[in-house]
Amino acid sequence: MNTISKEQARAYSPLTLAFLGDSYYELMTRQRITLEHNMNAEKLHLAAVEKVRASYQAKASESVLPLLTEEESEIFRRGRNATGTVPRSASPAEYRKATALEVLFGWLLLIGATERAEELFEEVYYYKEEKK
Repeated sequence: MNTISKEQARAYSPLTLAFLGDSYYELMTRQRITLEHNMNAEKLHLAAVEKVRASYQAKASESVLPLLTEEESEIFRRGRNATGTVPRSASPAEYRKATALEVLFGWLLLIGATERAEELFEEVYYYKEEKK
């Protein structure tokens, strides 16, 4: 994939970064679930939905906050402040945190920091509520 500079990536709106980050996060989730579970497509889909829904992403995003660099934290904050249409399945607070996480993943993908994205994805994917 072609990459761009951090400055160029910052010029994108948070919701554009979230658009990309959402698909990147979902692809990583689907890949992980497929590799870990050899089951029918319906069960795979249901497992993926659990990890990509806004409520899960919002909770799991808390686990990555202490791991973020100053620059990544700033990107996350930009995403949290973005406004968009909140799905019925999420509260506005959950939507903002989930969007912030997607913005971060979109930004990391655009700048070519896929290893860092995978590192943060590990924390999000294996998040357990009792970690809190």
